[in-house]
Amino acid sequence: MSFAETLITQLETNPLNWFLFAFLIYVVYSYLTPPNHDPPKARHPETTVFRHYTPRQLRAYDGRSQNKIYLAVCGNVYDVTRGRNFYGPDGPYGNFAGRDASRGLSKNSFDLDVLTPIDQPIDTLEDLTSEELDVLRDWHDHFRNNKDRMYDNLSCLDVTER
Repeated sequence: MSFAETLITQLETNPLNWFLFAFLIYVVYSYLTPPNHDPPKARHPETTVFRHYTPRQLRAYDGRSQNKIYLAVCGNVYDVTRGRNFYGPDGPYGNFAGRDASRGLSKNSFDLDVLTPIDQPIDTLEDLTSEELDVLRDWHDHFRNNKDRMYDNLSCLDVTER
């Protein structure tokens, strides 16, 4: 008895063999034919060049006119775009977006009156109490030492512009 005759006999006697034979054909076919879809193209993340920002330049990154949201703490500028729900225009910390947020964060105040206007020199923070400086240091550590790399340190504020 030849192989073909044995195969036909087995298929006629047991219906389960039809299923197994069809599955074998499917597996062989899937290994021999290439997939019909293109793999996704790798995309390099957008890069940001380290630079110095003036308060006026930083103001453009408040989440309204740009997709990016930056804020400055202790002279360092951080990209907080991933925290858009907090730092975006409608978020609870939205007043700090596109600004030097050091004074507001140190005083735990969301009032615009506490923040230095963008057309004035950068706040030296000389009049803060030791408790306020500790709070500011904690905020600075929060942005600088974030474990999830949620906030990227982009640059620093340009203190030379007056």
